[in-house]
Amino acid sequence: MDIFLFKNQLGWVLNEKKLQEVDSLWKEFETPEKANKIVKLKHFEKFQDTAEALAAFTALMEGKINKQLKKVLKKIVKEAHEPLAVADAKLGGVIKEKLNLSCIHSPVVNELMRGIRSQMDGLIPGVEPREMAAMCLGLAHSLSRYRLKFSADKVDTMIVQAISLLDDLDKELNNYIMRCREWYGWHFPELGKIISDNLTYCKCLQKVGDRKNYASAKLSELLPEEVEAEVKAAAEISMGTEVSEEDICNILHLCTQVIEISEYRTQLYEYLQNRMMAIAPNVTVMVGELVGARLIAHAGSLLNLAKHAASTVQILGAEKALFRALKSRRDTPKYGLIYHASLVGQTSPKHKGKISRMLAAKTVLAIRYDAFGEDSSSAMGVENRAKLEARLRTLEDRGIRKISGTGKALAKTEKYEHKRVQRKRRKRKKKEITRINRKELQVYHLDTSCLRFNWEHTRDAL
Repeated sequence: MDIFLFKNQLGWVLNEKKLQEVDSLWKEFETPEKANKIVKLKHFEKFQDTAEALAAFTALMEGKINKQLKKVLKKIVKEAHEPLAVADAKLGGVIKEKLNLSCIHSPVVNELMRGIRSQMDGLIPGVEPREMAAMCLGLAHSLSRYRLKFSADKVDTMIVQAISLLDDLDKELNNYIMRCREWYGWHFPELGKIISDNLTYCKCLQKVGDRKNYASAKLSELLPEEVEAEVKAAAEISMGTEVSEEDICNILHLCTQVIEISEYRTQLYEYLQNRMMAIAPNVTVMVGELVGARLIAHAGSLLNLAKHAASTVQILGAEKALFRALKSRRDTPKYGLIYHASLVGQTSPKHKGKISRMLAAKTVLAIRYDAFGEDSSSAMGVENRAKLEARLRTLEDRGIRKISGTGKALAKTEKYEHKRVQRKRRKRKKKEITRINRKELQVYHLDTSCLRFNWEHTRDAL
């Protein structure tokens, strides 16, 4: 007879059963009566509440044994001197190491555990199905919360929603401001050229309204003195058309909407910064809160992003360009969302691809540290960013001055320069010799011509 350890939502169950072939086990658990004939309940240790059950199950998930299970195994199994059959080989190894008990794990044990689970209501006396269902539901909810490690400060879903809303607000603000400038431009077109800042433009409109009121309005809180004087002068000679009070009211209402959305966007950006520093501090240090939040949103969650390789993170956000390049057999993109990081932005164009590749490699380390590490400090991100900045300075200075660092490299450079000088001297000497030979050859030809002339003249005289 072997003893089987079975974990249930109500407690620990120890059964006795003689191992048989796998093919015949399913027939023995067709009904509760058949199951009671072949399986005998040896001991049942019931949990007091859901908290105790959650502690026991989480200990098993982490490969540990809680005090309650240790007490049961020492009391029952050691006295029986029988091997213990377990469904988890890892748990069996821990029990053997901690309690020095012989454990069995095989396909036969797995089939038997399935049979016990299917007839659990009939194998444990005194337990109502209603109580078991309620305990199962409560334990499932508690275990799910533990598996997700639920915490208000560690929910990356908030980052995904915040960055999506921030992008939507930027689009809406651009549309609203463009409509406001175009609408008010019919009345005062010169103001749009004088005031370039959109928020200041809307605040001036909200404070003054009609173009006629600029002469008596005080805009020192919003504009410098020179710009204020220029606005007042332009209002007197403006070429804009006249509008009604109702038109001005609608324009001012639109300006109010722009100002409120801008203030909310500033508040949302601060919220996103705080969330990123709480959830992914190292990623924030490496690429910034906006780029880090967009990477998390693109992957779906921080855990999904941690599963990506560095090459994937490097081109994340440029999938269309990647597949278009693969289809047309052209060069693949070198960067995606990571292009907007400050380190890539301050790099010269010829080094952007190299820096983006190094930044992606270090960013992946930071992502995995933030996702799976227990420490919430940003020391690793600061250290890796310092290394990347040093590497960036080296790349930028390479075109200005040569960095050798060792005497050996300097000696190689001097040797190369010496050989180059010697090569130039040999070429120059060869050219001089060639020029001298050509002159001698010309003299020789001249002498030969003279001799030939004298010989012909003498022959004719004779």
